[in-house]
Amino acid sequence: MHRLRIVAVGGGTGLSSLLRGLKAYAAPPAEAEITAIVTVTDDGGSSGRLRREFDVLPPGDIRNCMVALSEEEALLSRLFQYRFSDGEGLKGHSFGNLFLTALTHLTGDFARAVKLSSEVLASRGRIFPSTARNVTLEAILEDGTFIEGETRISGSAARIREVRLRPERCEPLPETLEAIERADLISLGPGSLFTSVVPNLLVEGIPEAIHRSKALKAYFVNLMWQPGETIGFRASDHVEAIHRHARLPLIDVAVVNTTPISPELLRKYEADSAEPVEADIERLHAMGIETAPADLLLESGTVRHDPLATARIAMSLARKGREQHKQKILT
Repeated sequence: MHRLRIVAVGGGTGLSSLLRGLKAYAAPPAEAEITAIVTVTDDGGSSGRLRREFDVLPPGDIRNCMVALSEEEALLSRLFQYRFSDGEGLKGHSFGNLFLTALTHLTGDFARAVKLSSEVLASRGRIFPSTARNVTLEAILEDGTFIEGETRISGSAARIREVRLRPERCEPLPETLEAIERADLISLGPGSLFTSVVPNLLVEGIPEAIHRSKALKAYFVNLMWQPGETIGFRASDHVEAIHRHARLPLIDVAVVNTTPISPELLRKYEADSAEPVEADIERLHAMGIETAPADLLLESGTVRHDPLATARIAMSLARKGREQHKQKILT
């Protein structure tokens, strides 16, 4: 009854990293109730092959979220992440992707297959695809070039002006809208802005539901520019892109990193023309966005958000969101 309700929106490694940190707060006696809303536009690798061959939603990001919320050392979790290194037709596929695809065909419903798979893994939270429609991501670049497919968009060398879904009319699951309405915190990111975060906001009804929700809405700003997608983007540029695509102001708080990145690691990213995202706090405040500076960096050969540090901030913001809601009711 008193558990904090967190709805985490995103995709890719960023979302699974946050969920891995939040998992500890969902263990008995649970402090938090976690719901993940995951983008379904991946068209590369194993997920892309399964989409084309079996007409299913891409299972990869969903699989990573299920494993992130499951027992870290459990044999089943390791099995779901197992990737075949050879075998005609099997090479490159992960067992979890094949399992989800098979279960989708058995049940006739991808969302049902995700729910049952999460139960098998004893995942500490609920996971929903942002839509049950088989959608394709499209982008218009700053030079006017049109690109189709998430993989090609991620590999683009030019900055992105706009992304959209085809078909445009795609609806979320009712459970997704219910979770958003009941949330204390709705988090977006961390993760690729245009291919992991924004696609969820292009699903009909989701941005409106987030806007209406009494929850605190927080964006976990990326640590580095993403080559092609967000070269030169400051924190405020990320927020502006989210609001532009949602066609509504959604973000209350921008969570920004304060940990310096080592010169050695920065040199590694120079080859891709990637630099740290500037936390332009004054500009964010001028936009009416609060900021939550925190030490969020995990250096392990790459620049990544620390799951535990990110989860601590999320829990703190969820408590703040619940308290603000209580104050509004009292006044």
